[in-house]
Amino acid sequence: MDTPRPGDELRACDLMARNFVSAAPEDTLGELAERMAEADSGSALVLEYGQLVGILTSRDIVHAVSERVHPSEARVRHWMTPDPATAPPDLPASEAARLMLQGSFHHLPVAEEGRPVGVLGLRAVTGVLTGLPGA
Repeated sequence: MDTPRPGDELRACDLMARNFVSAAPEDTLGELAERMAEADSGSALVLEYGQLVGILTSRDIVHAVSERVHPSEARVRHWMTPDPATAPPDLPASEAARLMLQGSFHHLPVAEEGRPVGVLGLRAVTGVLTGLPGA
């Protein structure tokens, strides 16, 4: 985490996870689920040529399984959320929390010029804003 200057509000770049799981649209859900489980991650950023084109979360995988798709045949492109909301690195944490709550999502990609630099989790943001670790 970057260290904010005294008096500065925490920003997305201060709280984001810099290591994130990524996927290509043609990856299978099974391949991606394995990588997400190994990384203990609830989301993966979907990239084409380094540009963010979507996000796939554990909820999306559950939805796919409930539809009885086979994980070795289902492709990320069919189950991801295309063109997800993103945050610039300097977005105040309170604004990021508001964006995630209004949009009903728990993972917010942090991007610069369409390239992801991290992922901000709702739990991390609310934990800091409420003073409760891992809220």
